[in-house]
Order: sequence, then structure tokens, then C-alpha cells
Amino acid sequence: MFVALVGFRRRGPVRALARSWSSSGAMPRRGKGQCKDAEKPPVPSGPVVADKSGSITIAIHAKPGSKQNAITDVTTEAVGVAIAAPPSEGEANAELCRYLSKVLEVKKSEVVLDKGGKSREKVVKILASMTPDEVLEKLKKEATS
Repeated sequence: MFVALVGFRRRGPVRALARSWSSSGAMPRRGKGQCKDAEKPPVPSGPVVADKSGSITIAIHAKPGSKQNAITDVTTEAVGVAIAAPPSEGEANAELCRYLSKVLEVKKSEVVLDKGGKSREKVVKILASMTPDEVLEKLKKEATS
């Protein structure tokens, strides 16, 4: 590799870079301003967060084909929701949005499936003007009842 890089370009940074790689056997270190941790966005603190546009997103773990609609659990990763509809032709997704609109006391049109149309792990967006704490409180209240 050293010979190929030096032979390709005899002057400039490639030659110096090839020389530094060949002496230590590893790539050169990153500078202080290029820290890898600074590139990552902050991790959401729970299943209900406000996104950049101001709407609320809820991480859902759907359990379709249940006997009745219910919120089974609220964890730090997702809200478990049992759905009384089969997971075919989008029936469970539509029922999930209807059920969440009833629980959160918002219009059906204000609850939209954002991600996970064919997965059990879904993200639902709430377009109503609510805070994440209000949404989480209503979800927890429904889970305990």
C-alpha cells in the first residue's frame, strides 16, 4: 500500500499521509474539533418526545390480533399497545390510530402513522397542540385502568 500511494502522487499530503500510516500501522488521529460524539444528536429520554416541527412522536410496540385494544405497558423505549385488528391490509395501523385518538382525546386526523407501516415497531405522530408530558400522563393513566 505504501508503494502504491507514493507512486500515485509524489508530492503533497498523500505522500505524508502514506508515510504516517506506514510508520505506525494505523490511521492518523482525528483533531480535537472532529470528535465523533459531537456528531450524534441527543438520545430521546422516553417513548414520547417533541420533534423539530413541534409535533409529538410516540414510539409504539404494536401487538396486533389481540382480543381488545389496550395499552399494555409504558417503558423507556416504547409504549406497548394491543390492537384488536389483524395485521393485514393496514387494518391494525388504522385501528391503532383510532384507539390512540380516543385515549389522547384528539381528532382521528391528528394521529398519523409516521414510521413502521409493516413492522411492530412504529412511530406515531400527534399533530395536536399537546406537550409530551400530557401525552405520557394520558398513556400511563390508560395503562393502569
